[in-house]
Amino acid sequence: MKPDWIVEPLSSALDLDAVVAIEESSFTNPWTREMYLAELANRDVSYCYVVRDAGGVVVGFCSFWRVADELHINNFAVVPKRRGAGAGTTLLREVMHACAGMGARRATLEVRRSNEDAIRLYERLGFRQGGVRPSYYTSPVEDALILWNEELDAV
Repeated sequence: MKPDWIVEPLSSALDLDAVVAIEESSFTNPWTREMYLAELANRDVSYCYVVRDAGGVVVGFCSFWRVADELHINNFAVVPKRRGAGAGTTLLREVMHACAGMGARRATLEVRRSNEDAIRLYERLGFRQGGVRPSYYTSPVEDALILWNEELDAV
């Protein structure tokens, strides 16, 4: 049986604790709680959505900016042991739909060149490579692929 995923804006300190824990388990140079608090203080631009399992446990998050007609995905991750079950796809679709409703027409993000699973997910959701940022990531140093979805309202 497929889990029922619940996607909603981050709404509590406990949710933020979960986001930070997922961040730390997913990235070699994770954002801190203080970085998220600073981002979330800019309510006109910065957002964070979480995805919960049927039991209400936060299993993933997406922090993003909506600026003019663009969605910029800053950080996106799912708990490592819960990846591949559809939580990430559900979360990204909802974020893209919500931003289209706010007037965004296209979306962008950076992803490590070696992160093949994430690249496949993004491509399934209509993202295509638009450029490369050499040595963008540290720990280890690696290029970022710049991906774009030019038809956000089609998702």
